[in-house]
Amino acid sequence: MKISKLLISLLGAIALLTTAGYYYVFILGAPQLDPPQRLAKTGLKFQLATFKSQAMGAVRNYGVILPPDYDKNQQKRYPVIFLLHGGHDDARAYADKYAVLDVLHELYQNGKLPPSIVITPDGNDNRGSSPFYDPDYFDGPNGKIGTLIGSELVQVIKSRYRTLEEPQFWALGGLSSGGWGAFNIGLRYLNNFHILFSHSGYFTDNSGLQNSPQQIVQQLPPQDRKRLHIYLDAGLNDTNLLASTKAFHETLNKLGIAHVFYAFPGGHGLSGADIGWNYFHKHLKDSLSYVGEQFKKLGVKSFNTKTNDK
Repeated sequence: MKISKLLISLLGAIALLTTAGYYYVFILGAPQLDPPQRLAKTGLKFQLATFKSQAMGAVRNYGVILPPDYDKNQQKRYPVIFLLHGGHDDARAYADKYAVLDVLHELYQNGKLPPSIVITPDGNDNRGSSPFYDPDYFDGPNGKIGTLIGSELVQVIKSRYRTLEEPQFWALGGLSSGGWGAFNIGLRYLNNFHILFSHSGYFTDNSGLQNSPQQIVQQLPPQDRKRLHIYLDAGLNDTNLLASTKAFHETLNKLGIAHVFYAFPGGHGLSGADIGWNYFHKHLKDSLSYVGEQFKKLGVKSFNTKTNDK
């Protein structure tokens, strides 16, 4: 009898732990156990905005972080950075999980990134957000996310904010599946984005070669290859993602496309200084510093005194 009660108690405990683990991983999305520390005040504000999307046939939202001096000089235009989230995330992820406000504050303070308009689209398709699959960052049966981000949202941002118009002052990047999405979309819309970046992303997709940047980039004409500036990194713990990123890096070398590639300690996970949210928080500083270098090389300051009516 005692053995039976002990067995029942043990099975009950296992069931409870299994249920709690399922809820933690699949419902909550496996929150970081030791998230990035945040500054009390950065002077920056994250806001959600909405627009009616014809591509998706619905009202969609995006996050926006305006530069600190945006309201002070009404004649100043700014470069633009789109940040794409990964699986089981949304437009708030960069602010809520990866402490992007702190990253931007630090880079603005040390001059590594010119003040920029930062946009965090909701990249989820008609299936919604789920830990069981990545967002479809392309036009497919689950919605036209490629058109939404690569074209439609670009026009919305240009109409609402004082942006620089030229594509060399627009960057598109992301983390994990958002890294794949940034290249899958960005390489199709080089009329809108010339700077692309990925953190522990991948470059081939199980939806087919038509959605694999590894293939798309090789089809670009030489004049388009010359316009690209690319940043890549991957965590050493993310074996498959590192291999995919390294293979893409080697393809870029063969094509003569300007880029940098880093393999850093850590990667995806739930806890650790170089793990999960901490990995992406830490290396956003690297990718956005690279973006800042490109903006400066391309003369972003010379365009910042254009007058406009936005």
